[in-house]
Amino acid sequence: MRPDSPVTLAVIIGAHGVTGEVRLKVFTEDLSSYKVFNGGALTLKSVRHGSNGAIARIAEVTDRNAAEALRGTELTVPRSALPPLEPGEYYHADLLGLPVVSLEGEALGQVVAIDDFGAGDVIEVERPDKKRFMVPMNADAVPDWNAERLVVDAAFVV
Repeated sequence: MRPDSPVTLAVIIGAHGVTGEVRLKVFTEDLSSYKVFNGGALTLKSVRHGSNGAIARIAEVTDRNAAEALRGTELTVPRSALPPLEPGEYYHADLLGLPVVSLEGEALGQVVAIDDFGAGDVIEVERPDKKRFMVPMNADAVPDWNAERLVVDAAFVV
């Protein structure tokens, strides 16, 4: 992924109250460390936990109608704004779309989604025939990955 490629950190899922606050689905542990989104179009003034995701105040949004109009808007930052990764870490954006191969090099499909149901990330792979399977993102199931491909142990392929 290029350093200037946009990475989605949150998406606006609706309005909160009448003063222009928005409800967010957040894809990062600490959204508050970022202030400017979408190439400078949106500025985060504050964010707090809510019962259905996070509640944020965006400087450019001053009323409920403006907040509702932004429903579905992704909040993005350039890839270069993200902190560096430690060995073994990855950003979901870096895995999405990667080709998936077996240990023997057989093409299995590509990564189409990454979910976390509470026990760690699960990679969803779509085969060329459009059928999908899921594997846990751990060293047993995925012994290797890089910017070019993700390797899955055949024992985890359904």
